[in-house]
Amino acid sequence: MTGPIETAVADLAAWLTGAAGDAVPVGPPRDDADGGLTVWPLELRPARQTRGSGAREPYRFVVRLLVCATGPAALPRLDRVLAAAAAAGEPEVTLTAGDPALWRAFGVAPRPALLVDVPAQIARPVPPAPPVLRPLRLRQLEMRTLDGRVVGPEQQPLAAMRVEVVGTPYTTHTDTAGRFRLAGLPHDPDEPDRPVRVRLVGRGRTHTAELDPADPDLVIVCAPPAD
Repeated sequence: MTGPIETAVADLAAWLTGAAGDAVPVGPPRDDADGGLTVWPLELRPARQTRGSGAREPYRFVVRLLVCATGPAALPRLDRVLAAAAAAGEPEVTLTAGDPALWRAFGVAPRPALLVDVPAQIARPVPPAPPVLRPLRLRQLEMRTLDGRVVGPEQQPLAAMRVEVVGTPYTTHTDTAGRFRLAGLPHDPDEPDRPVRVRLVGRGRTHTAELDPADPDLVIVCAPPAD
């Protein structure tokens, strides 16, 4: 099975061969009488990871490869590689491969070279789904409407207050009489007494209340903002 690093190197070598018009072998820089281009994996670099709410995202990284030219005959090939990368906008090319320590490590004389970053990833295993141990039971949720009023400490109606059910997208605003209506709220018949938690925002106030959905006259008293 071919791994992501081996695949990245092979793919870039094939692309370089097509762009240069001549075979580009995978190998370290060398002093060769025939000259030419070579490509060699130089290092692995971290890439920004992504997170999702579903299956685990692949582990992403970058394979940095050294592409160098040996001998004058290799310069036109390197020109063609640069032109092809610039025209296509990929692969990502970095012109910072002139560190003398790099060439000393390879035991060769400095030469024109470039770095190419190739993205790679490793797929994470998907955990098996737990077995179903009992028959599935479907429950149908009912819909209900919540009517109420928002007033101040002196029972004055508070208009244009935002009323939202906490943790849901259900929201509305009070009218000039402080009344509001939240329609289409899911209701579990198995939990008829479960309160509905709402948040009120407006007039410099933020207030949270728990409402009894069975109360026919819901009134929320919203205190004034603190000084």
